[in-house]
Amino acid sequence: MLYCTRKNIRAQTASQEKPQAQLKVSIQTESRKHDEILKNYETIIGIETHVQLSTLTKAFCSCPYNYGAQPNTSVCPICMGLPGALPVLNTNVIEYAVKVGIALNCKLSLSSKFDRKQYFYPDLPKGYQISQFDVPIASGGYLDVDIPIEFGGGHRRFGITRVHMEEDAGKLLHTGNGSFSQVDLNRAGVPLLEIVSEPDMRTGIEAAEYAAELQRLVRYLGVSNGNMQEGSLRCDVNISIRPIGQLEFGTKVEIKNLNSFSSMSRAIDFEISRQALLHSQGQADQIVQETRLWEEGAQKTVTMRKKEGLADYRYFPEPDLPGVSLTEEYVDGIRDSLPELPEMKRRRYEGMGLSMQDVLFLTNDNNVAEFFDATIAEGADVKLAANWIMGDIAAYMKNEKLSINEIKLNSHELVDLISSIKGGTISGKIGKEILFELMAKGGTVKGLIKEKNLVQIADPVEIEKMVDKVLADNPKQLEQYRGGKTKLQGYFAGQIMKESKGKANPALLNKILLEKLNAKS
Repeated sequence: MLYCTRKNIRAQTASQEKPQAQLKVSIQTESRKHDEILKNYETIIGIETHVQLSTLTKAFCSCPYNYGAQPNTSVCPICMGLPGALPVLNTNVIEYAVKVGIALNCKLSLSSKFDRKQYFYPDLPKGYQISQFDVPIASGGYLDVDIPIEFGGGHRRFGITRVHMEEDAGKLLHTGNGSFSQVDLNRAGVPLLEIVSEPDMRTGIEAAEYAAELQRLVRYLGVSNGNMQEGSLRCDVNISIRPIGQLEFGTKVEIKNLNSFSSMSRAIDFEISRQALLHSQGQADQIVQETRLWEEGAQKTVTMRKKEGLADYRYFPEPDLPGVSLTEEYVDGIRDSLPELPEMKRRRYEGMGLSMQDVLFLTNDNNVAEFFDATIAEGADVKLAANWIMGDIAAYMKNEKLSINEIKLNSHELVDLISSIKGGTISGKIGKEILFELMAKGGTVKGLIKEKNLVQIADPVEIEKMVDKVLADNPKQLEQYRGGKTKLQGYFAGQIMKESKGKANPALLNKILLEKLNAKS
Protein backbone atom coordinates (compact mmCIF):
# COMPACT_ATOMS: atom_id res chain seq x y z
CA MET A 1 0.00 0.00 0.00
CA LEU A 2 2.78 2.39 0.93
CA TYR A 3 4.68 1.45 -2.23
CA CYS A 4 1.66 2.13 -4.43
CA THR A 5 1.11 5.55 -2.86
CA ARG A 6 4.68 6.61 -3.49
CA LYS A 7 4.46 5.37 -7.06
CA ASN A 8 1.30 7.40 -7.66
CA ILE A 9 3.00 10.53 -6.28
CA ARG A 10 5.94 10.00 -8.61
CA ALA A 11 3.60 9.47 -11.55
CA GLN A 12 1.65 12.64 -10.66
CA THR A 13 4.84 14.69 -10.31
CA ALA A 14 6.14 13.35 -13.60
CA SER A 15 2.88 14.22 -15.33
CA GLN A 16 3.12 17.81 -13.95
CA GLU A 17 6.77 18.20 -14.93
CA LYS A 18 6.24 16.89 -18.47
CA PRO A 19 4.05 19.80 -19.73
CA GLN A 20 6.36 22.31 -18.01
CA ALA A 21 9.39 20.80 -19.76
CA GLN A 22 7.49 20.78 -23.07
CA LEU A 23 6.52 24.44 -22.57
CA LYS A 24 10.16 25.36 -21.87
CA VAL A 25 11.32 23.56 -25.02
CA SER A 26 8.50 25.21 -27.00
CA ILE A 27 9.50 28.71 -25.79
CA GLN A 28 13.16 28.06 -26.62
CA THR A 29 12.20 26.81 -30.09
CA GLU A 30 10.01 29.87 -30.73
CA SER A 31 12.81 32.14 -29.55
CA ARG A 32 15.26 30.52 -31.98
CA LYS A 33 12.75 30.88 -34.84
CA HIS A 34 12.21 34.52 -33.87
CA ASP A 35 15.96 35.21 -33.89
CA GLU A 36 16.30 33.53 -37.29
CA ILE A 37 13.55 35.76 -38.72
CA LEU A 38 15.14 38.96 -37.36
CA LYS A 39 18.52 38.07 -38.93
CA ASN A 40 17.01 38.61 -42.38
CA TYR A 41 15.96 42.22 -41.81
CA GLU A 42 17.55 45.59 -41.10
CA THR A 43 15.78 48.08 -38.84
CA ILE A 44 15.78 51.80 -39.60
CA ILE A 45 14.97 54.10 -36.67
CA GLY A 46 14.70 57.89 -36.48
CA ILE A 47 13.46 60.00 -33.56
CA GLU A 48 11.65 63.33 -33.34
CA THR A 49 12.20 64.83 -29.89
CA HIS A 50 10.32 67.77 -28.43
CA VAL A 51 12.23 69.55 -25.67
CA GLN A 52 10.27 71.96 -23.48
CA LEU A 53 12.44 74.98 -22.70
CA SER A 54 12.82 76.19 -19.11
CA THR A 55 12.14 79.87 -19.80
CA LEU A 56 10.37 81.92 -17.13
CA THR A 57 7.58 82.85 -19.54
CA LYS A 58 6.02 81.40 -22.68
CA ALA A 59 7.40 81.81 -26.19
CA PHE A 60 5.26 84.76 -27.33
CA CYS A 61 3.65 86.24 -24.20
CA SER A 62 4.42 87.00 -20.55
CA CYS A 63 2.43 84.08 -19.06
CA PRO A 64 4.46 81.77 -16.82
CA TYR A 65 4.16 78.00 -17.10
CA ASN A 66 4.09 75.81 -14.00
CA TYR A 67 3.66 72.07 -14.40
CA GLY A 68 0.65 70.79 -12.46
CA ALA A 69 -1.05 74.20 -12.10
CA GLN A 70 -4.85 74.38 -12.09
CA PRO A 71 -6.25 74.26 -15.67
CA ASN A 72 -6.43 77.55 -17.56
CA THR A 73 -4.75 79.63 -14.86
CA SER A 74 -1.71 80.65 -16.97
CA VAL A 75 -3.44 82.06 -20.03
CA CYS A 76 -3.86 85.42 -21.74
CA PRO A 77 -5.40 86.70 -25.02
CA ILE A 78 -2.22 85.74 -26.93
CA CYS A 79 -2.00 82.07 -25.88
CA MET A 80 -5.80 81.79 -26.10
CA GLY A 81 -5.66 82.94 -29.72
CA LEU A 82 -8.08 85.84 -29.29
CA PRO A 83 -8.50 88.16 -32.32
CA GLY A 84 -6.11 91.11 -32.44
CA ALA A 85 -3.62 89.70 -29.90
CA LEU A 86 -0.07 89.92 -31.29
CA PRO A 87 2.87 87.66 -30.29
CA VAL A 88 6.16 89.09 -28.99
CA LEU A 89 9.15 86.74 -29.15
CA ASN A 90 10.86 85.70 -25.91
CA THR A 91 14.56 86.22 -26.75
CA ASN A 92 15.62 83.45 -24.33
CA VAL A 93 14.07 80.98 -26.77
CA ILE A 94 16.60 82.08 -29.41
CA GLU A 95 19.48 81.84 -26.93
CA TYR A 96 18.51 78.32 -25.84
CA ALA A 97 18.05 77.19 -29.45
CA VAL A 98 21.52 78.46 -30.38
CA LYS A 99 23.01 76.68 -27.35
CA VAL A 100 21.45 73.37 -28.36
CA GLY A 101 22.41 73.87 -32.02
CA ILE A 102 26.06 74.45 -31.11
CA ALA A 103 26.09 71.53 -28.63
CA LEU A 104 24.70 69.25 -31.37
CA ASN A 105 27.49 70.31 -33.76
CA CYS A 106 24.96 71.86 -36.15
CA LYS A 107 25.33 74.57 -38.76
CA LEU A 108 23.40 77.62 -37.52
CA SER A 109 21.19 79.74 -39.77
CA LEU A 110 22.17 83.36 -39.15
CA SER A 111 18.90 84.36 -40.85
CA SER A 112 15.83 82.25 -40.07
CA LYS A 113 12.11 82.88 -39.66
CA PHE A 114 8.93 81.61 -38.08
CA ASP A 115 6.11 79.98 -40.05
CA ARG A 116 2.48 79.15 -39.48
CA LYS A 117 1.70 75.44 -39.44
CA GLN A 118 -2.04 75.23 -39.97
CA TYR A 119 -4.25 72.46 -38.67
CA PHE A 120 -7.43 72.26 -36.63
CA TYR A 121 -7.64 70.57 -33.25
CA PRO A 122 -9.48 71.54 -30.03
CA ASP A 123 -6.24 72.20 -28.10
CA LEU A 124 -4.93 74.64 -30.74
CA PRO A 125 -6.90 77.85 -30.13
CA LYS A 126 -5.44 79.91 -33.02
CA GLY A 127 -6.05 77.22 -35.64
CA TYR A 128 -2.32 77.26 -36.39
CA GLN A 129 0.95 76.64 -34.59
CA ILE A 130 3.90 79.04 -34.79
CA SER A 131 6.83 76.87 -35.88
CA GLN A 132 9.72 76.84 -38.37
CA PHE A 133 9.47 75.12 -41.74
CA ASP A 134 12.04 75.57 -44.52
CA VAL A 135 14.69 77.60 -42.63
CA PRO A 136 15.26 75.98 -39.21
CA ILE A 137 17.62 77.69 -36.79
CA ALA A 138 20.08 74.75 -36.89
CA SER A 139 20.69 71.75 -39.15
CA GLY A 140 23.20 69.11 -40.21
CA GLY A 141 24.70 68.12 -36.84
CA TYR A 142 25.44 64.96 -34.88
CA LEU A 143 25.35 63.52 -31.37
CA ASP A 144 28.04 61.18 -29.97
CA VAL A 145 26.83 58.41 -27.65
CA ASP A 146 28.67 55.81 -25.54
CA ILE A 147 26.69 52.57 -25.24
CA PRO A 148 26.89 51.02 -21.72
CA ILE A 149 29.03 47.86 -21.37
CA GLU A 150 26.01 45.72 -20.41
CA PHE A 151 24.46 46.50 -23.82
CA GLY A 152 27.59 45.68 -25.79
CA GLY A 153 29.55 48.91 -25.31
CA GLY A 154 31.08 50.96 -28.11
CA HIS A 155 30.80 54.48 -29.46
CA ARG A 156 28.06 55.64 -31.86
CA ARG A 157 27.51 58.85 -33.79
CA PHE A 158 23.93 59.69 -34.79
CA GLY A 159 23.15 62.43 -37.30
CA ILE A 160 20.89 65.40 -36.49
CA THR A 161 18.77 66.56 -39.43
CA ARG A 162 17.47 69.79 -37.92
CA VAL A 163 16.61 71.75 -34.77
CA HIS A 164 13.73 74.21 -34.94
CA MET A 165 11.75 76.41 -32.55
CA GLU A 166 8.00 76.19 -32.08
CA GLU A 167 5.23 76.65 -29.54
CA ASP A 168 3.36 73.88 -27.75
CA ALA A 169 -0.37 73.24 -28.05
CA GLY A 170 -2.77 72.93 -25.12
CA LYS A 171 -3.87 69.69 -23.52
CA LEU A 172 -7.12 67.73 -23.70
CA LEU A 173 -8.46 66.35 -20.41
CA HIS A 174 -10.62 63.31 -21.14
CA THR A 175 -13.46 62.30 -18.81
CA GLY A 176 -13.67 58.80 -17.38
CA ASN A 177 -16.70 57.74 -19.43
CA GLY A 178 -15.37 59.37 -22.60
CA SER A 179 -18.56 61.36 -23.27
CA PHE A 180 -16.70 64.69 -23.50
CA SER A 181 -13.26 66.28 -23.14
CA GLN A 182 -12.08 69.53 -21.63
CA VAL A 183 -9.31 71.82 -22.86
CA ASP A 184 -6.49 73.14 -20.66
CA LEU A 185 -4.57 75.95 -22.39
CA ASN A 186 -1.87 76.38 -19.72
CA ARG A 187 0.63 74.65 -22.01
CA ALA A 188 -0.40 76.55 -25.16
CA GLY A 189 2.47 78.79 -26.23
CA VAL A 190 5.15 77.10 -24.10
CA PRO A 191 8.43 77.16 -26.08
CA LEU A 192 9.70 73.91 -27.60
CA LEU A 193 12.69 72.80 -29.61
CA GLU A 194 12.03 69.97 -32.03
CA ILE A 195 15.17 67.91 -32.66
CA VAL A 196 14.93 65.56 -35.64
CA SER A 197 17.49 62.79 -35.96
CA GLU A 198 18.74 61.08 -39.10
CA PRO A 199 17.46 57.47 -39.45
CA ASP A 200 20.79 56.19 -38.09
CA MET A 201 19.67 53.92 -35.23
CA ARG A 202 19.27 50.18 -35.67
CA THR A 203 18.14 48.82 -32.28
CA GLY A 204 15.92 49.77 -29.36
CA ILE A 205 19.01 50.13 -27.15
CA GLU A 206 20.65 52.60 -29.56
CA ALA A 207 17.45 54.67 -29.74
CA ALA A 208 17.03 54.73 -25.94
CA GLU A 209 20.69 55.71 -25.42
CA TYR A 210 20.38 58.48 -28.05
CA ALA A 211 17.33 59.88 -26.20
CA ALA A 212 19.07 59.58 -22.82
CA GLU A 213 22.09 61.47 -24.19
CA LEU A 214 19.80 64.25 -25.47
CA GLN A 215 18.29 64.47 -21.99
CA ARG A 216 21.76 64.75 -20.44
CA LEU A 217 22.73 67.41 -23.00
CA VAL A 218 19.78 69.74 -22.35
CA ARG A 219 20.23 69.35 -18.59
CA TYR A 220 23.96 70.16 -18.80
CA LEU A 221 23.09 73.22 -20.90
CA GLY A 222 20.40 74.28 -18.40
CA VAL A 223 17.81 74.81 -21.16
CA SER A 224 15.32 72.17 -19.93
CA ASN A 225 14.74 69.86 -16.98
CA GLY A 226 14.23 67.03 -19.49
CA ASN A 227 11.67 65.21 -17.32
CA MET A 228 9.82 62.68 -19.48
CA GLN A 229 7.10 62.18 -16.84
CA GLU A 230 6.18 65.87 -17.04
CA GLY A 231 6.30 65.93 -20.83
CA SER A 232 9.42 68.12 -20.89
CA LEU A 233 11.09 65.56 -23.17
CA ARG A 234 8.77 63.79 -25.61
CA CYS A 235 10.06 61.30 -28.16
CA ASP A 236 8.18 60.06 -31.23
CA VAL A 237 9.97 57.08 -32.77
CA ASN A 238 9.76 56.26 -36.49
CA ILE A 239 10.51 52.63 -37.37
CA SER A 240 10.67 50.68 -40.60
CA ILE A 241 12.36 47.41 -41.53
CA ARG A 242 13.66 46.13 -44.85
CA PRO A 243 15.20 42.86 -46.06
CA ILE A 244 19.01 42.83 -45.74
CA GLY A 245 20.51 44.26 -48.93
CA GLN A 246 17.41 46.26 -49.98
CA LEU A 247 18.16 49.96 -50.52
CA GLU A 248 14.58 51.20 -50.46
CA PHE A 249 13.13 52.03 -47.03
CA GLY A 250 10.17 50.04 -45.75
CA THR A 251 6.83 51.49 -44.63
CA LYS A 252 7.36 53.86 -41.70
CA VAL A 253 5.40 53.44 -38.46
CA GLU A 254 5.40 56.11 -35.74
CA ILE A 255 5.23 55.17 -32.03
CA LYS A 256 3.98 57.59 -29.36
CA ASN A 257 3.27 57.45 -25.60
CA LEU A 258 6.84 56.59 -24.60
CA ASN A 259 7.28 57.76 -21.01
CA SER A 260 10.69 56.28 -20.20
CA PHE A 261 13.84 55.13 -21.97
CA SER A 262 13.20 51.50 -21.02
CA SER A 263 9.66 51.78 -22.47
CA MET A 264 11.16 53.17 -25.66
CA SER A 265 13.57 50.25 -25.99
CA ARG A 266 10.84 47.64 -25.35
CA ALA A 267 8.36 49.35 -27.70
CA ILE A 268 10.90 49.40 -30.52
CA ASP A 269 11.86 45.75 -29.98
CA PHE A 270 8.18 44.77 -30.05
CA GLU A 271 7.51 46.76 -33.23
CA ILE A 272 10.58 45.31 -34.98
CA SER A 273 9.35 41.79 -34.14
CA ARG A 274 5.80 42.58 -35.29
CA GLN A 275 6.94 43.93 -38.64
CA ALA A 276 9.52 41.17 -39.21
CA LEU A 277 6.90 38.49 -38.51
CA LEU A 278 4.48 40.04 -41.04
CA HIS A 279 7.29 40.19 -43.63
CA SER A 280 8.24 36.55 -43.03
CA GLN A 281 4.61 35.46 -43.45
CA GLY A 282 4.28 37.27 -46.78
CA GLN A 283 1.99 39.91 -45.25
CA ALA A 284 4.24 42.97 -45.64
CA ASP A 285 1.30 44.83 -47.21
CA GLN A 286 -0.35 44.82 -43.76
CA ILE A 287 2.39 47.15 -42.49
CA VAL A 288 0.80 50.53 -43.16
CA GLN A 289 1.90 54.07 -42.46
CA GLU A 290 0.26 54.81 -39.12
CA THR A 291 0.74 56.12 -35.61
CA ARG A 292 0.79 53.45 -32.91
CA LEU A 293 0.65 53.81 -29.13
CA TRP A 294 2.77 51.83 -26.70
CA GLU A 295 0.64 50.12 -24.05
CA GLU A 296 2.85 49.63 -21.01
CA GLY A 297 0.48 47.19 -19.30
CA ALA A 298 0.11 44.90 -22.31
CA GLN A 299 3.71 45.48 -23.47
CA LYS A 300 2.65 45.99 -27.08
CA THR A 301 1.93 48.69 -29.66
CA VAL A 302 -1.63 49.31 -30.86
CA THR A 303 -3.03 51.40 -33.72
CA MET A 304 -3.87 54.99 -32.78
CA ARG A 305 -4.61 56.44 -36.22
CA LYS A 306 -3.87 55.64 -39.85
CA LYS A 307 -2.02 58.12 -42.06
CA GLU A 308 -3.39 58.38 -45.57
CA GLY A 309 -0.45 60.48 -46.71
CA LEU A 310 1.55 63.55 -45.83
CA ALA A 311 -0.57 66.18 -44.10
CA ASP A 312 -0.86 69.50 -45.92
CA TYR A 313 -0.13 72.04 -43.21
CA ARG A 314 -0.12 74.95 -45.72
CA TYR A 315 2.98 76.55 -44.17
CA PHE A 316 3.60 80.22 -44.85
CA PRO A 317 5.82 82.84 -43.12
CA GLU A 318 4.43 84.15 -39.83
CA PRO A 319 3.33 87.74 -40.67
CA ASP A 320 3.17 88.91 -37.04
CA LEU A 321 6.82 88.16 -36.19
CA PRO A 322 10.00 89.57 -37.76
CA GLY A 323 12.76 87.30 -39.06
CA VAL A 324 15.43 86.01 -36.66
CA SER A 325 18.87 87.47 -37.41
CA LEU A 326 21.98 86.34 -35.55
CA THR A 327 25.44 87.90 -35.64
CA GLU A 328 28.71 85.96 -35.51
CA GLU A 329 29.60 87.85 -32.32
CA TYR A 330 26.35 86.73 -30.65
CA VAL A 331 26.93 83.10 -31.64
CA ASP A 332 30.58 83.19 -30.51
CA GLY A 333 29.55 84.68 -27.16
CA ILE A 334 27.13 81.80 -26.56
CA ARG A 335 29.70 79.24 -27.76
CA ASP A 336 32.24 80.57 -25.24
CA SER A 337 29.69 80.41 -22.42
CA LEU A 338 28.84 76.72 -22.87
CA PRO A 339 29.73 74.38 -20.01
CA GLU A 340 31.74 71.19 -20.47
CA LEU A 341 29.29 68.85 -22.20
CA PRO A 342 28.74 65.13 -21.42
CA GLU A 343 30.86 63.85 -24.33
CA MET A 344 33.84 66.07 -23.41
CA LYS A 345 33.51 65.11 -19.73
CA ARG A 346 33.48 61.39 -20.56
CA ARG A 347 36.68 61.69 -22.60
CA ARG A 348 38.35 63.66 -19.77
CA TYR A 349 37.37 61.08 -17.15
CA GLU A 350 38.60 58.28 -19.40
CA GLY A 351 41.94 60.09 -19.57
CA MET A 352 42.10 59.91 -15.76
CA GLY A 353 42.12 56.12 -15.97
CA LEU A 354 38.49 55.51 -14.94
CA SER A 355 36.61 52.58 -16.51
CA MET A 356 33.76 53.26 -18.93
CA GLN A 357 31.30 51.99 -16.30
CA ASP A 358 32.60 54.60 -13.82
CA VAL A 359 32.64 57.31 -16.49
CA LEU A 360 29.02 56.72 -17.55
CA PHE A 361 27.80 56.73 -13.94
CA LEU A 362 29.59 59.94 -12.98
CA THR A 363 28.60 61.89 -16.10
CA ASN A 364 24.95 60.80 -16.14
CA ASP A 365 24.01 63.58 -13.71
CA ASN A 366 25.76 66.94 -14.08
CA ASN A 367 25.47 67.63 -10.33
CA VAL A 368 27.21 64.34 -9.50
CA ALA A 369 29.94 65.16 -12.03
CA GLU A 370 30.45 68.61 -10.45
CA PHE A 371 30.66 67.04 -6.97
CA PHE A 372 33.26 64.55 -8.24
CA ASP A 373 35.26 67.32 -9.96
CA ALA A 374 35.24 69.43 -6.78
CA THR A 375 36.43 66.42 -4.75
CA ILE A 376 39.40 65.60 -6.97
CA ALA A 377 40.24 69.31 -7.35
CA GLU A 378 41.01 69.31 -3.62
CA GLY A 379 43.48 66.46 -4.07
CA ALA A 380 41.41 63.32 -3.45
CA ASP A 381 42.51 60.12 -5.21
CA VAL A 382 40.46 59.84 -8.43
CA LYS A 383 39.49 56.16 -8.09
CA LEU A 384 38.80 56.38 -4.34
CA ALA A 385 36.58 59.45 -4.84
CA ALA A 386 34.70 57.68 -7.66
CA ASN A 387 34.21 54.55 -5.53
CA TRP A 388 32.78 56.49 -2.57
CA ILE A 389 30.39 58.47 -4.81
CA MET A 390 29.25 55.43 -6.82
CA GLY A 391 28.99 53.19 -3.75
CA ASP A 392 27.79 54.37 -0.35
CA ILE A 393 26.82 57.90 -1.41
CA ALA A 394 24.76 56.71 -4.40
CA ALA A 395 23.08 54.01 -2.28
CA TYR A 396 22.12 56.57 0.39
CA MET A 397 20.69 58.96 -2.21
CA LYS A 398 18.65 56.16 -3.79
CA ASN A 399 17.26 54.96 -0.45
CA GLU A 400 16.41 58.46 0.75
CA LYS A 401 15.25 59.63 -2.73
CA LEU A 402 17.60 62.63 -2.59
CA SER A 403 19.84 64.30 -5.16
CA ILE A 404 23.51 64.93 -4.43
CA ASN A 405 22.68 68.62 -3.87
CA GLU A 406 20.15 67.69 -1.18
CA ILE A 407 22.42 65.60 1.06
CA LYS A 408 24.36 67.39 3.84
CA LEU A 409 27.78 66.09 2.75
CA ASN A 410 30.02 68.47 0.78
CA SER A 411 33.05 67.67 -1.36
CA HIS A 412 35.54 69.11 1.17
CA GLU A 413 34.39 66.70 3.90
CA LEU A 414 34.59 63.74 1.51
CA VAL A 415 38.20 64.71 0.80
CA ASP A 416 38.88 64.85 4.56
CA LEU A 417 37.21 61.47 5.05
CA ILE A 418 39.28 59.78 2.33
CA SER A 419 42.44 61.39 3.72
CA SER A 420 41.63 60.29 7.31
CA ILE A 421 41.17 56.65 6.24
CA LYS A 422 44.22 56.67 3.95
CA GLY A 423 46.36 58.24 6.69
CA GLY A 424 45.27 55.67 9.28
CA THR A 425 43.47 58.14 11.58
CA ILE A 426 40.25 56.10 11.28
CA SER A 427 39.40 52.68 9.86
CA GLY A 428 37.30 52.13 6.73
CA LYS A 429 34.44 50.82 8.88
CA ILE A 430 34.44 53.95 11.07
CA GLY A 431 34.75 56.00 7.86
CA LYS A 432 31.45 54.58 6.60
CA GLU A 433 29.72 55.41 9.88
CA ILE A 434 31.01 58.98 9.70
CA LEU A 435 29.94 59.25 6.04
CA PHE A 436 26.32 58.35 6.81
CA GLU A 437 26.27 60.85 9.69
CA LEU A 438 27.66 63.58 7.41
CA MET A 439 25.09 62.85 4.67
CA ALA A 440 22.17 62.83 7.10
CA LYS A 441 23.10 65.58 9.58
CA GLY A 442 26.13 67.42 8.22
CA GLY A 443 29.11 68.46 10.32
CA THR A 444 32.82 67.87 9.81
CA VAL A 445 34.98 64.75 9.75
CA LYS A 446 37.42 66.15 12.34
CA GLY A 447 34.55 67.26 14.59
CA LEU A 448 32.86 63.83 14.54
CA ILE A 449 36.14 61.98 15.15
CA LYS A 450 36.83 64.16 18.20
CA GLU A 451 33.26 64.20 19.49
CA LYS A 452 32.84 60.40 19.33
CA ASN A 453 36.44 59.49 20.11
CA LEU A 454 36.80 57.55 16.87
CA VAL A 455 40.57 57.84 16.35
CA GLN A 456 41.94 54.52 15.16
CA ILE A 457 43.90 52.51 17.73
CA ALA A 458 47.36 51.98 16.26
CA ASP A 459 49.27 51.24 19.45
CA PRO A 460 50.61 47.62 19.18
CA VAL A 461 50.64 47.18 22.95
CA GLU A 462 46.97 48.17 23.31
CA ILE A 463 45.91 45.94 20.41
CA GLU A 464 47.96 43.01 21.84
CA LYS A 465 46.05 43.31 25.13
CA MET A 466 42.75 43.02 23.25
CA VAL A 467 44.01 40.02 21.26
CA ASP A 468 45.12 38.25 24.46
CA LYS A 469 41.75 38.92 26.11
CA VAL A 470 39.73 37.57 23.15
CA LEU A 471 41.91 34.45 22.87
CA ALA A 472 41.62 33.85 26.61
CA ASP A 473 37.82 34.24 26.45
CA ASN A 474 37.52 31.73 23.57
CA PRO A 475 39.71 28.69 24.48
CA LYS A 476 37.53 26.22 22.56
CA GLN A 477 37.76 28.16 19.28
CA LEU A 478 41.51 28.63 19.81
CA GLU A 479 41.94 24.87 20.17
CA GLN A 480 39.88 24.30 16.99
CA TYR A 481 41.99 26.85 15.06
CA ARG A 482 45.22 25.18 16.11
CA GLY A 483 43.63 21.86 15.19
CA GLY A 484 43.30 23.02 11.54
CA LYS A 485 40.13 25.17 11.36
CA THR A 486 42.06 28.25 10.17
CA LYS A 487 38.89 30.00 8.97
CA LEU A 488 38.27 30.89 12.60
CA GLN A 489 40.78 33.71 12.17
CA GLY A 490 37.90 35.85 10.85
CA TYR A 491 35.87 35.06 13.97
CA PHE A 492 38.71 36.21 16.26
CA ALA A 493 39.29 39.38 14.18
CA GLY A 494 35.58 40.22 14.45
CA GLN A 495 35.60 39.75 18.23
CA ILE A 496 38.66 42.00 18.59
CA MET A 497 37.04 44.67 16.39
CA LYS A 498 33.99 44.44 18.61
CA GLU A 499 36.19 44.83 21.68
CA SER A 500 37.82 47.94 20.17
CA LYS A 501 34.46 49.33 19.01
CA GLY A 502 35.73 49.19 15.43
CA LYS A 503 38.72 51.41 16.16
CA ALA A 504 41.60 48.88 15.95
CA ASN A 505 43.91 49.25 12.95
CA PRO A 506 42.91 46.22 10.79
CA ALA A 507 46.38 45.55 9.36
CA LEU A 508 48.08 45.73 12.76
CA LEU A 509 45.29 43.70 14.38
CA ASN A 510 45.63 40.85 11.86
CA LYS A 511 49.44 40.83 12.13
CA ILE A 512 49.41 40.50 15.94
CA LEU A 513 46.48 38.04 15.86
CA LEU A 514 48.27 35.71 13.43
CA GLU A 515 51.43 35.77 15.50
CA LYS A 516 49.46 34.84 18.62
CA LEU A 517 47.36 32.17 16.90
CA ASN A 518 50.35 30.45 15.37
CA ALA A 519 52.52 30.70 18.47
CA LYS A 520 53.33 27.33 20.09
CA SER A 521 51.13 26.77 23.07
